Amino acid sequence: MPVLSIQSLNVSYDTKHVIQSLDLSIEPGEIVALFGPSGCGKTTVLKSIAGLIEQATGTIEVAGRRVLGKQENVATELRKVGLIFQDYALFPHLTVRENIAFGMTHLSKSEQASKVEQMLSLIKLSEYIDSYPSQLSGGQQQRIAIVRALACEPDILLFDEAFSNLDPLFRFELIADIRHLLKEHHISALFVTHNQDEAFAFCDRIAVMHQGKIEQIDTAEKLFESPKTPFIAEFLGEGVWLDCKVESATQLQSSFGTLNYSGNISLNDKVGQQARVYLRPHQLSLAENADSSVQVIAERFVGECYESTISWQAQTVIVKCEKSMLNKTVNLKVKTDIQSVFFS
Repeated sequence: MPVLSIQSLNVSYDTKHVIQSLDLSIEPGEIVALFGPSGCGKTTVLKSIAGLIEQATGTIEVAGRRVLGKQENVATELRKVGLIFQDYALFPHLTVRENIAFGMTHLSKSEQASKVEQMLSLIKLSEYIDSYPSQLSGGQQQRIAIVRALACEPDILLFDEAFSNLDPLFRFELIADIRHLLKEHHISALFVTHNQDEAFAFCDRIAVMHQGKIEQIDTAEKLFESPKTPFIAEFLGEGVWLDCKVESATQLQSSFGTLNYSGNISLNDKVGQQARVYLRPHQLSLAENADSSVQVIAERFVGECYESTISWQAQTVIVKCEKSMLNKTVNLKVKTDIQSVFFS
């Protein structure tokens, strides 16, 4: 049974449709991201799950219990969801012990003390039990916020841009630690972010949102290599569009030469049709050619390689190269199979 099941979720403000017929399911122990640009509706979905949006309609079930439906609209505090925000939301006048115990009023004092110690042991911060939030680093505060939510034993954790305020040097260390904690205890989570690196590092699957809808939900690798829509292709990273023609079920013809296709969608009935593919820098290569009219016009060293820039058919194309190609004339080639083909 899914820990979270959303069916036909709609949210409108006056005449503006913010969320449109959205479906989403999260399995036990799974971490899923809602990923997309600002304004696409990510946080609205999160707030709808938590019961913070009055305009939400559709069906939402948490651990098999309906919390939103035609006859149901369960109060936030009764939905058994844990909320973690980017600003940590710790009470500054309470100690770590008091912050974690805040939602445990149903337990005795001794049970609260035991639970707090257990939670702090999970994140290896037991020595800070009597500290105040102002005495902790950003990463420590976020760990406290997460175990405070866990202490209430929610069925699912909801993260709203929870790592965006942290120093980049420590952000991914915390992400790895929290992911390990959730996986170790088989805890499900929904993570809202506009940061691709965070989504890829933290989540098992990623739901890419655009204009209130989920356009594709998949693993990071499948999203990157096999985007289902032009928006997803462009949103997941820089690249260049290439016009081509379907020659056969496994080949396309382009101005770059013959492209090999190995995607999951059959092209048998598309032979002869015009199409477009989206090529990323790592899929391209440059070869020196003194007779070529294409020249590398700019370049920057990025550590593991050079990013060479050429102008091709009124487009700026970036290619990752092992060596400097600046000011050299080159041929442009595609070195990997094509996984996604788009038709008008």
